[in-house]
Amino acid sequence: MSPATRYPHVFQPIRVGNVTIKNRIEYAPIVSNHAETLSGIVTNDLLEFVGAQARSGAGLVTIGSSPIDFDRARDFYGCLSVTRDSDVAGLSLLADEVHRYGAKLSIELTHAGAISDPGLLSGPALAPSVIPGIHDPSTTKEIDRTEMDQVKQHWVDCVRRLKLAGFDMAMIHGGHMNLFASFLTPLLNRRKDEYGGSPENRMRFPLEILGACRQEAGDDFGLEIRLSGDERVEGGVSLEERIQFLNAAAPYIDLVNISTGGFLDPQALAYTHPPYYLPHLLNVETAARIKQGISIPVSVTGGITSIEEAEQVLAAGKADMVAMAKALIADQDLVTKVKLGRVKEVRPCLRCLECMHGPMGGPLRCAVNPQAGRELKYREIPLARRKKRVLVIGGGPAGMTAARTARERGHEVVLWERSDRLGGRLYEASALPHKDGFRAYTSWAIRKTNECGAEIVLDKEATPEAIADEAPEVLIVAVGAELVVPAITGIDSPHVITVVEADLGREPVGDRVVVCGGGISGSECALGLAMEGRKVKLVDILPEETLCREVAIFARTALLKLLEDHGVERIQGTLDMITESRAVVTDPDGSSIELPADTVVVAVGLRPDLSSIEPLLDVVPESYLVGDARGVGNIGAANHDAFNVAVEV
Repeated sequence: MSPATRYPHVFQPIRVGNVTIKNRIEYAPIVSNHAETLSGIVTNDLLEFVGAQARSGAGLVTIGSSPIDFDRARDFYGCLSVTRDSDVAGLSLLADEVHRYGAKLSIELTHAGAISDPGLLSGPALAPSVIPGIHDPSTTKEIDRTEMDQVKQHWVDCVRRLKLAGFDMAMIHGGHMNLFASFLTPLLNRRKDEYGGSPENRMRFPLEILGACRQEAGDDFGLEIRLSGDERVEGGVSLEERIQFLNAAAPYIDLVNISTGGFLDPQALAYTHPPYYLPHLLNVETAARIKQGISIPVSVTGGITSIEEAEQVLAAGKADMVAMAKALIADQDLVTKVKLGRVKEVRPCLRCLECMHGPMGGPLRCAVNPQAGRELKYREIPLARRKKRVLVIGGGPAGMTAARTARERGHEVVLWERSDRLGGRLYEASALPHKDGFRAYTSWAIRKTNECGAEIVLDKEATPEAIADEAPEVLIVAVGAELVVPAITGIDSPHVITVVEADLGREPVGDRVVVCGGGISGSECALGLAMEGRKVKLVDILPEETLCREVAIFARTALLKLLEDHGVERIQGTLDMITESRAVVTDPDGSSIELPADTVVVAVGLRPDLSSIEPLLDVVPESYLVGDARGVGNIGAANHDAFNVAVEV
């Protein structure tokens, strides 16, 4: 079956205003932080990243959040500037790069308003109203009429520059409770003038902006608007009012992008960029209801990770386009591969949000695709100058990535795995029901490793003698790390199990469970057990505010809320003893707490066994240690660590 037959709606062109887009996939806006950090000018890194977005096969590429005013509207370091006439030349390079792949180019134009970090602004943040308990009056001011005119003109000027640069469209960001969105929501707009109060008044300034942008855009330049279909906070805009606004805006816009949530509330924030804890197709039903009430084409984003899901949404008539980002980063040729009938080659997205985690302004990175965000250096994996015999020890995520990368460079590769299967700790990492992306990635990684041309040897224990007999020129040790088992009284009791045994269901678990270790593995284990109906207490020596910081804020927020929703009780303290029916914990004040427990799960982390690793490294002069064996981390850290070594040997 041809892709056109299997996915007839995805690969059908669509006309948006007077812009024809070759298929129904929109590369959703994401800030890659590749522009020059302070000035926002185009860099070669950004040019290569945007080129990769177009090479993905998406019909419409939308560059992420770009402020209309660098002094008062910015919410990111490393975002692209369209605020100066001198920016046009660099912007035109982006348009040329995207157009050579047959895609159309747009950009998300934003005024962050009161949700911006004050450190990014040269004056107070602007809001429709300054509301006690929501805004800090020392850093926020109510926007006045003069400033409103300036903001409107900034949007118009940006549209003018984009037209000059050869862009095809612009997206007006009116979601996530930024300045534009704040005028629309009664929760944030308490004005007493003609721009506050009734729905008609709250719509007035946003409609003025859209009308001015349309006048500047003319008929041949497309305008899209992004809105939160559901702001997910009490007092937010109702769906009926959202539809009313879009019908009023219809003369000015060509496409509506439906997102969700906002930055006012931590839980609503998590929904703006949904991690794997939240459902797939998150906003589809809301988009479908909006589509029924308006005449403008609708695009939907949020938890859509495959062409199969996109086809499902489009075939059901619930949207006219589907916007994806994270999946197109995990596999930068996703749409092209599917169009060529190579669906099984598509690298799955974990929905882990590693692409949104890192230092502020740091360039985008992907947990499963070490080339993403590094296109200038690694658009293609370079062939080795000299073919070498490479031995990889360990078949977990790091070992598999090392083997595949070394093979792609042309090396002769042998991989030893001491168990009877590849995958390592990926199996336990994918045990939570929500982690379907992890399970898909595990299957993909194993299949691609088996197919890469490396010699795979299972049930093979690595010893210095065996390595010497193999006589490799390069040794990559990726043996992982072992579970830490604390030396406390009762740790050997039959009702004490490891987090691996709990996650994989290898040992029975009682109704009352104490999980010791509140990091990601312990917290996810606790959630999984609570979702099965068990009463779970989660113990860690650290306070809650310091735990799980190794994941993106959106994912951490969603995880903590799910733990709360499923009744997991967090207790700060140190596990001191385990009896037949209790776990004894000492809290920060020195008091002893006895927690009833049918099962105690130990999840206090991993530690590499250096005593067994170091002798292996002494055999071959060119030896490398990668993954958890070098430093315990997550899947992304293991993949990047292994790639960084294998791409250079």
